[in-house]
Amino acid sequence: MSDPKTQSDGRQDEYEFFEESNALWWITLAPTTWAVHFVLAYGGTAVWCAKFGEAQGVTVARLSIAGLTVLALGFIGWLAWRSVRRWKPRENDMEDLSHPEGRHEFLGHAALLLCIISAIGVIYVSMPAIFISTCR
Repeated sequence: MSDPKTQSDGRQDEYEFFEESNALWWITLAPTTWAVHFVLAYGGTAVWCAKFGEAQGVTVARLSIAGLTVLALGFIGWLAWRSVRRWKPRENDMEDLSHPEGRHEFLGHAALLLCIISAIGVIYVSMPAIFISTCR
């Protein structure tokens, strides 16, 4: 017969593994958002200028980059908020307070730092849109 304590520990281990592997996917979303923003901003502008050139101007490209930047920063901001919630220990849970820099809190902290770096990257990627005046 199996011990009930062993069964609950096994389920707890499975839950912790699932939660940590899920957190590893969440931690990659901010840099992925930055990369997608980069490709869409520069690729979209290149396609727009190649297809329409000077006939349509770059106003549409500028507005597209601005809208894309707002969406990317909003999503990264939401990820940062979620990371802060994961990083801070909850006051009503004594286990979290007994080891404040556990694995889950560390992943939240790392995700927050990646969100900050990604937000700075998105801002720098969108800055040339301010200065472009022609497609040449």
